[in-house]
Formats: sequence, structure tokens, C-alpha cells
Amino acid sequence: MWRGHRPFHPGRLHAALEDLTCAAARSRGRFWLADRPENLLAWDAAGGALCVENAGPWLASLPDAAWDLVPAERRVAAALDWHPEHGDRGQYLTFTSPDLDREGLRSLLESCLLTDAEYAAGEAAWRGLSPAFDELLDPVS
Repeated sequence: MWRGHRPFHPGRLHAALEDLTCAAARSRGRFWLADRPENLLAWDAAGGALCVENAGPWLASLPDAAWDLVPAERRVAAALDWHPEHGDRGQYLTFTSPDLDREGLRSLLESCLLTDAEYAAGEAAWRGLSPAFDELLDPVS
């Protein structure tokens, strides 16, 4: 399992999708994009095909009154891994494959995170990053 606390840069992650989906026979998990800090995104890939979906809000983005509407199991799971700045937001991705290049995969994933300068710019600046995932998450009907 790979974990990260900083959000992904949408453009860099989008550019790396082909390499990431082909790096393992199967991968899945949840992640967050800097330009969509309120959205918990689901990642499910197999055989080189990737499905990315909006899985609802992160608990950290909900008003306190809405927490009672969230299943207790989810609140407990979030509390176990709560980050002081980001709450339950984070990168939680698992990649499985017989000959997985763990170091290469880790390096590629970390290269997609916000840099120190981008991170320091803050959430208002993050929202202005290129919306590279709009076509996957907000398809035009």
C-alpha cells in the first residue's frame, strides 16, 4: 500500500495515468486532487483499464452537523488516521502484481504530489490548477 498526505497535482497525475495503470495487474484505493479538495475519489484499475469516480465528500469537508449522517464505521476509520491539517484526506492506493517495481511506482506517485512551493501556496491556489480530470469525473452528456 502506498500512502501520501499531500494532494496530487491534477495535471501531473493525469499525465502519469497510463504508466500507473500499467505498473500493476490490479490497483485500487482512494485519493484526492488539489483542485477538488472536497471530493473523495475512488481508483479502480485492472488490466490497464482505470475507473476514477467521485465517491462523495471527505469527512473533513463536511460541516459538523452532517457527521451524524455518516456511518459510524467511516467516522471511526477516519479518526484512526486523522491528519491535523487535512483530516481524512489522503492518498491510499494499493498496487498488486507479481513483479511490481515498488520503488519505481513509489517514485512516480510521489512525483505527482504537489511540490513544496505548490503546497505552500495553499488551497485557494490549488483550486486554480488545471482541471485535468474534468473529462473523467464530469462527463458531458
